[in-house]
Amino acid sequence: MKALLIDLDGVLYEGERVVEGAATTVNWLRSEKIPFLFVTNTTSRPRSALVTKLSAFGIEIGENEIFTPPMAARAWLLSSGAAPVALFVPEETRADFADVPLWDESSNINAGAVILGDLSDAWDFDRLNQAFRLLMAESSTTLVALGLTRYWKTTDGLQLDVGPFVKALEYASGRTAVVMGKPSPDFFGAALHELGCPADQVGMVGDDIIGDIGGAQRAGIRGIQVRTGKFRADDLKGAVKPDAILASIAALPAWWAQQPD
Repeated sequence: MKALLIDLDGVLYEGERVVEGAATTVNWLRSEKIPFLFVTNTTSRPRSALVTKLSAFGIEIGENEIFTPPMAARAWLLSSGAAPVALFVPEETRADFADVPLWDESSNINAGAVILGDLSDAWDFDRLNQAFRLLMAESSTTLVALGLTRYWKTTDGLQLDVGPFVKALEYASGRTAVVMGKPSPDFFGAALHELGCPADQVGMVGDDIIGDIGGAQRAGIRGIQVRTGKFRADDLKGAVKPDAILASIAALPAWWAQQPD
């Protein structure tokens, strides 16, 4: 193992609280010159906001060190020619699609793609039904999911993420979503391309047994589970078996030192 993909929420921080030792571990990665890339399904804020948040925790990184579903989706949209695009994402995330033709609700033109991100409590029946109607209006309209994360941990408990809403639209419309985020192997493949390392030399550090660990393993990447964030002991009773289990990101340097050359 020579390089790492690392999740953010649940690994470096939990809501508005930094995971103890996270900043020290990131500094260690730099000092050891270990290539790494942060991969996150977060679509509720742009990369610039993530950089600012991490900086407040004493973790200094650049936007180019974060790989997100909007980045992968934008590249796919521009290459596929699917347009115009109906965005169901937070207002802040729309900036990531600035050069993509957007669907105008006042027009009579059907959408070429419907993009779903994490709208949190902005989801309601009317908004979900609008996405459904756009999919049903034209058989060629593509449903694009910015990840399939089931839920995440907030300061007041677990909260639904984008995955359940994607699955609802898949069921209602009979479509299968193009997934631009974890656990899609294509997303991990794009992250590996960005990192510049082959899968068999990379480990994925994450708190989500399905999205992080299972998704990485299906892409040929070793999965390193941390016991922070959304992790629950029952996660280890399922079909996905991590290649390693750490108490937290703080335990990474000591574990890494024990690996064979």
